[in-house]
Amino acid sequence: MKKSLTVLMGSAALALMATAAAAQTSACLITKTDTNPFFVKMKEGAEAKAAELGVTLKSYAGRIDGDHESQVAAVEACVADGAKGILIAASDTKAIVDSVAAARAAGVLVIALDTPLDPIDAADATFATDNFQAGLLIGQWANATLGAEAANAKIALLDLSIAQPSVDVLRDQGFLQGMGIDLVDPNKWGDETDPRIVGNEVTSGNEEGGLKAMESLLAKDPDINVVYTINEPSAAGAFEALKAAGKENVLIVSVDGGCPGVQDVKDGVIGATSQQYPLQMAALGVEAIAKFAADGTKPAPTEGKAFFDTGVALITDKPVDGVESLDTTKGMELCWG
Repeated sequence: MKKSLTVLMGSAALALMATAAAAQTSACLITKTDTNPFFVKMKEGAEAKAAELGVTLKSYAGRIDGDHESQVAAVEACVADGAKGILIAASDTKAIVDSVAAARAAGVLVIALDTPLDPIDAADATFATDNFQAGLLIGQWANATLGAEAANAKIALLDLSIAQPSVDVLRDQGFLQGMGIDLVDPNKWGDETDPRIVGNEVTSGNEEGGLKAMESLLAKDPDINVVYTINEPSAAGAFEALKAAGKENVLIVSVDGGCPGVQDVKDGVIGATSQQYPLQMAALGVEAIAKFAADGTKPAPTEGKAFFDTGVALITDKPVDGVESLDTTKGMELCWG
């Protein structure tokens, strides 16, 4: 009886200790902005999982996509607050490395979300969409949709930032490869020599940026007939510019899979988009921090990859042979925002 009582008391004590440990675990989420639906959903996923696990979560965001300084300040604040882990979608994947190194040296687990750092092993782990694959899918779809006319395409590339964070490069280069265009240096965009490329402009990942970038490229060549966009807000802006120019039938492809973007695919504004899953990324990240706090275990990457792949699917109502896709009905079931 005494032995059983001791065991029971020990189990109860361990349970109390585990509860206390969870309550004492704090984590930070640092996103590029707090307005883009992708990052809004990421925050929702992190908050829900933190509440479930009893983790205290603080959230930070840049003023706009590309606001590196605010992210540096957020990392420093998280370390000062004693956070056990940081989840970060970095605006500048190279410049943030020193701040991340300082956080890791202080014993903080740092997980990159959506956008791998440069180099990728600057973070303890990366939970992300395979962004090259996301670009490749929309490139292959556009190429197959155009058929023989792909050889005569006039392509506008609406990228993210002149800093060229890895997510920006990977999506752009994946798209170009899917279109059958030779990549000069796959580690950057804008150095391609294919005459089908009209040019690259940056958008800051928002609708206003997409509109201005599209206007600039239309001024360069009014016969653009294919538009790649880094994300769906920039695609919406590009469409407004095209509409104002009387060119609503231009083929637009994008990446994100948010509910407004999937609706734009359904409405014919966007031809196809690659859907990613930000809620899943963030929830897995919070789980990883909780586990690290409990026993020091760090997350492992997907087999054969340098990161944990959280999945991607092509969404279109105009499927093509050889490119697997989901229709917008399914896309709306899986979307976010």
